[in-house]
Amino acid sequence: MTIITRNESAHIEACLASVDWADERLVVDCGSTDDTVSLAERAGARVVINPWPGYAAQKNFAAAQARHDWILSVDADERVTPDLAREIQHLLDTTPAASGYRVPRLTWHLGRWIRTTDWYPDSQLRLYDRRRGRWKPRRVHESVDVDGTPGQLTAELQHYAYQDIAHHLETMNRYTTLAAADLFDAGRRVGAIDVIGHPLAAFLRNYLLRRGIADGVPGLIISSMNAGYVFLKLAKVWELGRVERQRVGGA
Repeated sequence: MTIITRNESAHIEACLASVDWADERLVVDCGSTDDTVSLAERAGARVVINPWPGYAAQKNFAAAQARHDWILSVDADERVTPDLAREIQHLLDTTPAASGYRVPRLTWHLGRWIRTTDWYPDSQLRLYDRRRGRWKPRRVHESVDVDGTPGQLTAELQHYAYQDIAHHLETMNRYTTLAAADLFDAGRRVGAIDVIGHPLAAFLRNYLLRRGIADGVPGLIISSMNAGYVFLKLAKVWELGRVERQRVGGA
């Protein structure tokens, strides 16, 4: 089991406690200034320090440092439920048919578990054989590429993503900057129709099609924030294009 951290003292103990059944608990820290490292060591984890190379690169580094080939990669703000622990243990006691497995992730926000919008089931490939899988080099929203078709687990991974709306907004701003850079580097360019149309479609999908409306005001807020994420990401892609055009025009 691997976790990458930086200043995760609020989460690391509970996260590690949820995987105390693992053969190894490896924490790769990039230079925390709080007591993340001491708390992890006190909880019995092995800690390796590695300067920050980016999300995907750090997770690949963590996998390379692990003592076993099957990796369960979790974030510090996530918890492995007892049901998920049993499902993983049972799977690894046999010969897994796939080289990696997706896990449904359930997020706690605004005082409730969110089982609507784009947030659920939010399946994440977190259990994989490092000999047949690797994290793709992306700035954010990194994912694992594995050989063949991934399997699907049924028990949930719990996610405590945001402290409050202010934290949600702060994270959105940081992640949309990284996501926009990835899109721009991949050749994506946007105009007014994209900046208007895609966020509107995202809101309707989240609030109506994916039943955010069933979660009351929290569902409305999350649907709006998800649409806002799309707006910010595309607006930042547009801004990168404007800067590029100015640079080329001024050359």
